Amino acid sequence: MSAQGTSERLRVAMAANGVEVESLARSVGVDPKTVQRWLKGRLPHPRHRWKASDALGCSEQDLWPEIAIANASGTAATAEIMSAYARRADTPVQLWSRMLDRATTCVDLLGYAMLFFPEQHPDLPELLTDKCADGLQVRILLADPYCPETAIRDDLEGLDGTLSGRIRSTVRHFEPLLDNPGVELRYHRLPLYNAIYRFDDQMLVTPYLYRLHGFQHPLLHLKRLGPAGIFESYAHQFEAIWTAPTTTQSPTAYPEQEI
Repeated sequence: MSAQGTSERLRVAMAANGVEVESLARSVGVDPKTVQRWLKGRLPHPRHRWKASDALGCSEQDLWPEIAIANASGTAATAEIMSAYARRADTPVQLWSRMLDRATTCVDLLGYAMLFFPEQHPDLPELLTDKCADGLQVRILLADPYCPETAIRDDLEGLDGTLSGRIRSTVRHFEPLLDNPGVELRYHRLPLYNAIYRFDDQMLVTPYLYRLHGFQHPLLHLKRLGPAGIFESYAHQFEAIWTAPTTTQSPTAYPEQEI
């Protein structure tokens, strides 16, 4: 699909809906010059494609047909799996450290408590503070420690009521970072089917298995190779939960509780 064909579909959809460049930019949360670049043929970032599609009442494939072409290649998508481990505990600590060290743009973390992560990297606050000074953006999504889904997960894993405390412990580990404008922590109130740890264009994903603890779940090491692979599916999930109506934007949502 040519750049002209791609831009023309977007242009037609905007005209059909009476949406101007400035209006679409506001809906997506980008500069109008960015929308102009899309109209000239540049493919938007996935999270911007999703928002633009919603704003125009179209599917991504309608606006950017090359996405459908990429989706047809199962082999290309499977190639994004760099390695797999039977249990998260089998993953070399060096892999986590290497991905942290190399991250320059974004670190996205999603799970229930993820307490092992800051415990495994005691220098995490200092490392992320230095990286944020150079432009790194960090987004942390933990389970609301007092929501029903946390209690359900606690019972499912047989944690004897300790999951809420583990979440609060994770928050304490991250507290030194929360005044940094490059770091944001939110609480979700949703049932999760996997945990996500993204470092720029690489990601570690642990699909959840029934009644097993976090360290017992398998782990996939993914590397982004294109706009429509496995990596983007998990990245899309993170964005959806990050912006969900039930997601709380502050770890101080329960001032009566000790955090």
